[in-house]
Amino acid sequence: MTHFDNLKILAFTGLPGSGKSTAVDYLTAKSFPKVYFGGVVLDAMKEAGLEHTEENERRFREDLRAKEGKDFVAKRIIEQIENLANAGQHRIVADGLYTWTEYKALKRAFPGELTVVAIVAPKRQRYHRLANRPIRPLTEKEASERDWSEIEHLEKGGPIAIADYYAMNDADTETFENRLDDILEAIDFRE
Repeated sequence: MTHFDNLKILAFTGLPGSGKSTAVDYLTAKSFPKVYFGGVVLDAMKEAGLEHTEENERRFREDLRAKEGKDFVAKRIIEQIENLANAGQHRIVADGLYTWTEYKALKRAFPGELTVVAIVAPKRQRYHRLANRPIRPLTEKEASERDWSEIEHLEKGGPIAIADYYAMNDADTETFENRLDDILEAIDFRE
């Protein structure tokens, strides 16, 4: 465990379609660097020569965690955060905290430096967003299956339940960004 002075990590969690990417994009537009949990899996899929589809990603993610350990992704993310901190970054955004195991690993690695924000939105609204997104749109059935998979196989409910803050994303983008700004101010997340 390495301690970095003045380091703050803001990790976003939430079910698919809640608005995690919107929140992360808002912060990266403010020049905060990010680490991407899903990117660890996507990079490993690419190395394995697998086509990137929703089904392949889900199966591969679950198989990878079964083979390499539930903390496989967390280990890679911790290393990325340490590299950014060693390069002088003091505010880091973590995109897509998935599992209870990842949450515990990050809390151990960065005690007092991690803040978790759960992005929440009504299921109907999340499914509408997922059906209309330009990349990998999901049918309502696929979205429901993904919810169940993330809750049952990835223990995603834990990080959502124990989050430090909740940002409701049920209105327009400006309202959501104002809610995020309130959280940023509360935790003094600025350079």
